[in-house]
Amino acid sequence: MREIVPPSPAIVRNDQASIQEQFQRNVVPSYGRFPLAFSRGSGSQLWDVGGRRYLDFASGIAVCTLGHSNAEITDALIEQSRKLMHVSNLYYTAPQGQLAEEIVNRIGPGKVFFCNSGAEADEGLYKIARKFGHDEGRFEILTAFNSFHGRTLAGISATGQEKVKKGFEPMTPGFRHIPYNDLEAAHAAISPATVAILIEGIQGESGVTPATPEYLLGLRKLCDERKMLLLIDGVQCGHFRTGRFQSFQRILEGHPEAAGFLPDGISMAKALGGGFPIGAFWLRQPHGDLLSAGTHGTTFGGNPLGCAVALKIISVIERDHLAQNAREVGAYLKTSLIQLMNRFPNVIKDVRGYGLMIGVEFHTNIPAFSGSDRAVSLQLINRFHEAGLLTVPSGTHTIRILPALNLKRNEADEGLAIIEKVAATLSA
Repeated sequence: MREIVPPSPAIVRNDQASIQEQFQRNVVPSYGRFPLAFSRGSGSQLWDVGGRRYLDFASGIAVCTLGHSNAEITDALIEQSRKLMHVSNLYYTAPQGQLAEEIVNRIGPGKVFFCNSGAEADEGLYKIARKFGHDEGRFEILTAFNSFHGRTLAGISATGQEKVKKGFEPMTPGFRHIPYNDLEAAHAAISPATVAILIEGIQGESGVTPATPEYLLGLRKLCDERKMLLLIDGVQCGHFRTGRFQSFQRILEGHPEAAGFLPDGISMAKALGGGFPIGAFWLRQPHGDLLSAGTHGTTFGGNPLGCAVALKIISVIERDHLAQNAREVGAYLKTSLIQLMNRFPNVIKDVRGYGLMIGVEFHTNIPAFSGSDRAVSLQLINRFHEAGLLTVPSGTHTIRILPALNLKRNEADEGLAIIEKVAATLSA
């Protein structure tokens, strides 16, 4: 039988140059990729195609909850794939209902919709807001400057960063931006068309900036007074990264009004599947019933395979006390980084965050970087790569530390030693 499409040629030279060349010929160049090509990983370690080892403080941008090549995730995938992978949402499957219950139990009374990514989860929040306000003609959602809500047309319209909008105008109508952590600005921005406020518990893409307790509580009160929805994008800052299931729970921890706080909707993805694509949004009752049959859907969302993986991840996090590990190792990292900031005040400007979501802000006038027009954060990332550490840029002069939730103390020490070495070099 004649083959209609010939098989792809094998990579003859398994090295970085050949892989990059293959990408350049065949892959849409929509990412600014660092010149690294990885072949395998284990826990918080990665090896490139040349065999060099790296310590991973990026975890796939807050995705690889249990690190790389986790055996229990692999077993969950194999076991479920042998039973059932996909039947569509025309039918019931046990893993989806079980995972929804696990999420509801960790947030509050409500219901969950499953999708495939954080952008899709945010799209669901936009739709629930429009559905909620439709009969009154309200559709406008207020989002924050410096926010990030995905790369769909509605997502870039919601995102409070002009750089993501360029070339895709006109924007989807119905979004306006307000300053983050500014209650007065939120009050002043409300129009007759405003139906919801959407914020991140911790802004990740623009510098790791947490919401204050007063801001969260004030927005809840404002939305109640104006009959609006309060929505939280927990795609990056959620799923135990801060030491609690959702970041607002950690931010409000110990506050006398914390028990009475719940948002109306939360989007999630990234760490939910530990590397397997799955997203979700939770809706507070009674809003969980607003999306009736035919009003929202997805082919792959909530498939048994993804839900089985997500269930396994939650069980491992609970069994191994990884939320507590995120607190303890995160506090150790943050304290140690603050000590480095005090030692190198001309290099490190600020350290902030919760748990294992930490932002390290560097000064913009570091002499070693003055000869380049590249962002300080990108130049720093390259320095760390050279030293064997992976981190993630956040804005122009901040790096994000987003390791796996099972990061060990000795691995934290190894990463800190690399950061100290780079900081000392830049301070010289």
